[in-house]
Amino acid sequence: MNPRRVTRPWLAISALCTGLFMILLDNTIVNIAVPSMMSDLGTGLDQILWIVNGYTLAYAVPLILAGRLGDRFGRKRLYVVGLVVFTLASALCGLSDTGGELIAARAAQGVGGALMTPQTLAFITVLFPPEKRGAAFGAWSGVAGVSTIAGPLLGGLIVEKLSWEWIFFVNVPVGVIGLVLALLVVPESRNASTQRLDPLGIVLVSTGLFAVIYALQEGSHYDWGVIAGPLSVPVLLVAGVVLVAAFLLVQQRSPEPMVPLTLSADRNFSIANVVATAVGFGMVALLPVTLFLQDVLGLSALECGLVTAPASVCAAMIAPFAGFRADRTGGKYLLVTGLLAFCAGIGGSALLAAPNMRVWLIVPAVIVLGVAMGLLFSTMTTVALRDVRPELSGAASAVFNTTRQLGQALGTAAVGALLQAALRTSTHREAATAAESLPVSVREQFVDSFTAVSADSPARTVDAPAGLPTSLSAQWHQLGVGVFGHGFVTAMRWTLLLPIALLLIAAACSFGLRRTRKASRTVSPDTARLTETSHRPAE
Repeated sequence: MNPRRVTRPWLAISALCTGLFMILLDNTIVNIAVPSMMSDLGTGLDQILWIVNGYTLAYAVPLILAGRLGDRFGRKRLYVVGLVVFTLASALCGLSDTGGELIAARAAQGVGGALMTPQTLAFITVLFPPEKRGAAFGAWSGVAGVSTIAGPLLGGLIVEKLSWEWIFFVNVPVGVIGLVLALLVVPESRNASTQRLDPLGIVLVSTGLFAVIYALQEGSHYDWGVIAGPLSVPVLLVAGVVLVAAFLLVQQRSPEPMVPLTLSADRNFSIANVVATAVGFGMVALLPVTLFLQDVLGLSALECGLVTAPASVCAAMIAPFAGFRADRTGGKYLLVTGLLAFCAGIGGSALLAAPNMRVWLIVPAVIVLGVAMGLLFSTMTTVALRDVRPELSGAASAVFNTTRQLGQALGTAAVGALLQAALRTSTHREAATAAESLPVSVREQFVDSFTAVSADSPARTVDAPAGLPTSLSAQWHQLGVGVFGHGFVTAMRWTLLLPIALLLIAAACSFGLRRTRKASRTVSPDTARLTETSHRPAE
């Protein structure tokens, strides 16, 4: 084995983070290109939404299996396979001529990303001793945080200057570079004691996660009712939960479980997963803020990305420091501080929001959100995985990423449904008041137009119907803009109370963290195999 592959773990992590940046960026960058896709591909909104949701579904469901496959067949091997799949799928996305082709290519992207993600975290536990993992997790989390928030900015820039296809084409050269780096500087690693896979466990966990995430993603589309025949959203959701519960029961009896139950016995790992779920849920709170910037203040996608850019900068700067401090302090108070800062950033955005406000006034709240993400992503990852044995790293990182994805799926469903319901109530009330200045003959029509108001398509209710006199049409439009703006701000404030409450619960749970024990001097067989040419794995 080449000694430099062992004594330069930071070079290996840098190579792995190249792929990580791509797959997490594609979680958010596509949202900006939706209008352009609809126009060029001639598809409806339902099909376009599956371009977004299909990726999330294909990414989240196989994570646990991907972690297990990495442990069994080699983490580098799985990462390389996933990177090749993701890069080829990105090229196919850009070459797609129909909505169906793009949905299929996006699903392939999601599968490739799922194969890669658990391996990136698992490698940190293999390449670094416990007392030095915090800084590495900080670098990983900095990349994750920046890629999540940078999506709107990069997406807006690419769509405005080039075309939507290029949000996928740019992945190809990056993927090729990442592949070369991975082959050259990342060592192979696997758990030699892993002998077989669990077919029943694979079926139960994959089917269960698919049912839960699909129900949460598509619930609002079916009005949380019937999907087809006897199958409804509640039935699918309950079935998914039952299947996941059955998977956990099977794991208790399995001699070689996909998810070792010893992980749940680790209090810090369990609490970190609670925090990850809350953070995933809280990230969805950025959606109402983004809609406010675009639909109420009238910012373009690129301008919206520029407003949120300070959060990316703050997260990138703070994450490595937070991971380093988590190694020294255990991470309890860093997590609590990050969660409270997240609440402050969300709450500040809601309180500062107002129609016709100067957009720069919301930037301080955005900066607080960036600070929170810098503290949270690295610290919760360090707390979850620092003391995990290398042979369990694949399973642990897969579970950790899965809980964060479930939190995001739950947040998407809950925040979306609550925002829509609150928006209809608040705009109806605002419309009833504003209609008093209109002629009696159109007052009822004006109020009724806000019955089906949509958070992402205000023009349907703000614009006056055809046939009205010019002066009355202008008055209708002016009143409609005011009604939607004030109604949206009110709805956003009520909606954001939900993620704030969950983040506060996670902060309370964080006080239960145990101080991280000092690293054991015992070297696992997996680490020993990687470090056979070097006495110190991380310099």
